[in-house]
Amino acid sequence: MVLYDHRGEPIKTAKLKEEFAAPETFGVRSVWQDTIASGLTPHGLAYLLDQAARGYHERYIALATEMEERDLHYAAVLSTRKLAISGITPTVTAASDSSEDEKIADDVRQLVTDPSFTDDYVIDVLDALGKGFSVVETLWDFSERQWWPKGYRWRDQRHFVIDREDGTTLRLKTGTNLQGVDLPAFQFTIHHPKLKSGLPVRGGLARLSAWAFLFKSYTLKDWMAFLEVYGMPFRVGRYGKGTSPDERRVLLKAVRQLSSDAAAIIPREMDIEFIEAKGGSGNAVFGSKAEYLDKQISKGVLGQTMTSDDGASMAQAEIHENVRIDIARADARQLAGSVQRDLIRPFVDLNYGPRDKYPKLEWPIAEPEDVKSLADALEKLVPLGLKVSMSSVRSKLALDAPNDEEELLTPPPSAAPPPEEPPETARLKPCAHCGEVHTAASEQTELDALAEDALADWETDLEPMIKPLRDLFERATSYEDIENGLDDLIAKMDAGPVADRLAKLAMKARGLGDLADE
Repeated sequence: MVLYDHRGEPIKTAKLKEEFAAPETFGVRSVWQDTIASGLTPHGLAYLLDQAARGYHERYIALATEMEERDLHYAAVLSTRKLAISGITPTVTAASDSSEDEKIADDVRQLVTDPSFTDDYVIDVLDALGKGFSVVETLWDFSERQWWPKGYRWRDQRHFVIDREDGTTLRLKTGTNLQGVDLPAFQFTIHHPKLKSGLPVRGGLARLSAWAFLFKSYTLKDWMAFLEVYGMPFRVGRYGKGTSPDERRVLLKAVRQLSSDAAAIIPREMDIEFIEAKGGSGNAVFGSKAEYLDKQISKGVLGQTMTSDDGASMAQAEIHENVRIDIARADARQLAGSVQRDLIRPFVDLNYGPRDKYPKLEWPIAEPEDVKSLADALEKLVPLGLKVSMSSVRSKLALDAPNDEEELLTPPPSAAPPPEEPPETARLKPCAHCGEVHTAASEQTELDALAEDALADWETDLEPMIKPLRDLFERATSYEDIENGLDDLIAKMDAGPVADRLAKLAMKARGLGDLADE
């Protein structure tokens, strides 16, 4: 049976065991390179980027490599973006529920959980983020009657030629073919992250950060020169008129030694003065420029500056994380597509033959959950009737469902309920005349009647007080009329009926209270 790759190219399985793109000690695929960053000027950088955009990318790739070695901030944020993906364990979903598809998915899971897959494969594939594209060669082995990757080799992007027609297809450089040779199927993973539209070589983060890298290198050089002049006090040695040349040489030697040894001896007749240099504010100028350029690099690589530059609070960091969520998800989705095409499908085809559907590989990027807000929402909404599945809540909290034999966390036992109050009759004293306990019932009935009497016909008692106010509002034509009428309003209100009712009720309540105390 003849196998074909995604391009329709036939697979020569006998060649899969051979390393195809190994570097050379001498020739067009040498691993050694000259430095590019040293002495780089704005004119030189513009020419270098222009050449890379035309398909001559060797010097640009060399610069991108040096940027990761020379610029601490660029190296840190680029590594953070890579680790945001490589630090996540990928998941594999079987193509169907059939036993064969489940067996294939288990083999793929074994493949992607091998330490070499993350350390030697994923990290090298993600090298494309900085340089625009990456190439990793898979070294296959068939010693155990199954095709299995025995190793992965990162291949220097300088060793490949970019097709002059489509600007995307890669061919391996050789000493005899200027256009390069086609890469064999099933042996290479080629990753072109879609960071921007256009040619892949123009989409790398190194190209985006190159100008900031160059300007910061100038800033740091100028800053060092500034510190040489203004960072140490200027030393002046003073000598008298009659000082001999030998004594002057002693004084000069002492002044020079103070810059390196910070110690010297001089004759008593001589004097050394330290003059503090003015201009320390220049530190702020250079520091602000370097900080500004670092922030621009952070925005370009991570999509934000909150966690890398601003010393943000924990709450802010939880919102922004290290890499913006949408960027991390895009990186994970594009990485999964390349790995699915160039590694997972070849692995399945070689061992099980071509399939209509293949196991699905994913790097799940979960948005951080605010556990406190989620718990507060559930506490309020579930009692109101909201139905929520426990599996959904567990997935948001990244918690697994417990097994039957596992020990479970349980709420602490609730406190014992307070003892019940004794019946009202048990707390009342017997009647002094008949010995029966009936005062409470009588008292409760009298109080209920008293309350009902107080609320009966209250409108009649309040009418003499409300009527003057109602009349004022009816005859007023403006706010000023109401305000002027308030002065004598109290005098017109008759509170007698209300006072009389309250006095009678108070007297009855006092009498009932006296009866209960006897």
